[in-house]
Amino acid sequence: MRSPFAGHWRLDPDVTFLNHGSFGACPSVVLEEQARVRERLEREPVRFMIRELEGLLADARGALAQLIGAQPDDLAFVPNASSGVSTVLRSLALGPGDELLTTDHVYGACRNALAFAADSTGARLVVAPVPFPLESSEEVVSAVLARVTERTRLLLIDHVTSPTAVVFPVARLVTELQKRGVDTLVDGAHAPGMLPLDLGALGAAYYTANCHKWLCAPKGSAFLHVRRDRQSRVRPLTISHGAASARQDVSRFRLEHDWTGTVDPSAYLAIPRAIRFLEQLMPGGLPALRAHNHELVLHARAVLCRALAVAPPAPTALLGSMVTLPLPPGPGPEDPSRLEPLQDQLFYEHGIEVPVFRFGSEDRRWLRVTAQAYNTAADYDRLAAALS
Repeated sequence: MRSPFAGHWRLDPDVTFLNHGSFGACPSVVLEEQARVRERLEREPVRFMIRELEGLLADARGALAQLIGAQPDDLAFVPNASSGVSTVLRSLALGPGDELLTTDHVYGACRNALAFAADSTGARLVVAPVPFPLESSEEVVSAVLARVTERTRLLLIDHVTSPTAVVFPVARLVTELQKRGVDTLVDGAHAPGMLPLDLGALGAAYYTANCHKWLCAPKGSAFLHVRRDRQSRVRPLTISHGAASARQDVSRFRLEHDWTGTVDPSAYLAIPRAIRFLEQLMPGGLPALRAHNHELVLHARAVLCRALAVAPPAPTALLGSMVTLPLPPGPGPEDPSRLEPLQDQLFYEHGIEVPVFRFGSEDRRWLRVTAQAYNTAADYDRLAAALS
């Protein structure tokens, strides 16, 4: 039996889709809104880009800012959170001896960006090992603080980790790092739509996140939030006309980030429709949807732990709408660039889309499942049967 909400998405009904975390899935009404924006653009491109776009971007930022507890002028749209991370790293004045700190749960692309920044400037990348399985958020805090030194210039920390699906205690870490004079860049790729956010209260110097995942906006929509006292140093990856603008009515941050050349802005401008969709999907709005997804993923965890005869690797308090569970040892792909054989087997033999990957060491396989409104409890029973 399908979820009563499944019809809002265009997902293949013959596939049990348990991987909302990788690229999200965009509802039909949001895709239709994006199409309307594109049609409006193409009817008169000059009018749209020159006369209308600035106001449209401001409206979209306003809707997003209200959701995430931010001031609209502190937000810049970027195509994905990885771009947000690289924007911040490229703007830092790093030198030999400086240290960039992260954890071993960091998203792979962001670790690559950190390594590039370190190699380019003579800085050093420091990786704090965080245990997994883990019993409490204190293990995360202790692991990170143990690696902070007088040379630490930035902490890059995940809000919800990609490989392990753990909600890290970012508020505590931002506070502790501020006490030590260290800025924090939060990679919140999975957070908007999954967790309640108040970026003003959080106080991180930098926060970047995707809107195409749990906010269900189109692909290519994300944001970078920069605290007001750090905005003057943060330049976009592409320098364009805003760099030489004589305007005084808006900030340099706004001028530069709002125009980085000709791009299709429709994904950004569809964000308000995505927010309205989530708020209207079920009684109780977005808080009810978050609670629904959280309870559904706890059910998934219970079903799969029984099937795999394993214990949950993280406490319930550290979960959002995803969970990662250990798998027995098994063969890996002959080509490291290919998917795990089990992931392909689940897809081609059982019609189940779910990520399988290595983490921690080459002999440790893991499975990550997600819960979204289009899923039902039966989806996880089907996965459990396929794994048995």
